[in-house]
Amino acid sequence: MEFEEILQESVKMHGHLCPGQVLGVRMSLLGLRNIGIDNPKGKDKKNIIVFVEIDRCATDAIQSVTGCSLGHRTLKFMDYGKMAATFVNLKTGKAVRIVAKEEAKEMAQKYFSEIKNKYEAQIMAYKIMSDEELFDIMDVKVEIKPQDMPGRPLRRVKCDMCGEYVQDMREVYRDKKNLCKPCLEGGYYKNV
Repeated sequence: MEFEEILQESVKMHGHLCPGQVLGVRMSLLGLRNIGIDNPKGKDKKNIIVFVEIDRCATDAIQSVTGCSLGHRTLKFMDYGKMAATFVNLKTGKAVRIVAKEEAKEMAQKYFSEIKNKYEAQIMAYKIMSDEELFDIMDVKVEIKPQDMPGRPLRRVKCDMCGEYVQDMREVYRDKKNLCKPCLEGGYYKNV
């Protein structure tokens, strides 16, 4: 499939074309190529996990291109606030972390100085800029715990405080009790 087709598929899922979509698609294609994954939605779909570090537009593009998702446990969200992702080939252990370069934004304006809207200039430039201009790429090692792998939960434990069940070894054992993290540390919600 050609780049524009892949981008349009991503835009359809995301809802609009933006610089983050172009970056996410380019980042995904680069990551897949570097870890040796040719068909992430087909024969290679059980061989890939992607860690995304930002909850922005590029993450939707990464999900669209790779086929990875939270529900399949193949997309892992690390709330670092960085325009970065790590692509892991589970079969070979090969992993690369790719970071979008901040200076690419200014460089995009130089590529298309006649376009006054900076986002439109970025969309156009990100399509043609080299990978080296857009990204820093580094080989990394990622240790994935058994409880973080795709597949059925390894364990389900009832929280001794709220009674809700916790999967995948996310409970905390404290004072001879199994507790969920919200009961132990407080959650993003409060009962009313």
